[in-house]
Amino acid sequence: MSDIPVDLDKHRGMAAQKATDIRRVLADVEANAKLLRDRQGEVEIELLAVPATSWPEAAAKARYVLNLYAADLAPADTHHRDLVAAVLADFARLSGES
Repeated sequence: MSDIPVDLDKHRGMAAQKATDIRRVLADVEANAKLLRDRQGEVEIELLAVPATSWPEAAAKARYVLNLYAADLAPADTHHRDLVAAVLADFARLSGES
């Protein structure tokens, strides 16, 4: 009997090690995605509950909605992507952002 820990990964094949690594990464990605969805839900509840008190706040809400819309556009839908980009550029220009 030895007090030295055994590194079990050394005794497995490379394919098994890669499969374990992939499972670990996927578990992390899924956990992070769930946290992101939960946080996004909180933000959206807040956006619905609190009315904008200025044009910049209203524009920030519109930016959020436009980005959601743009994320769901097909990659080939360049016309609508360009339209969203133009509106976001207008918001940036009119609000004094660079």
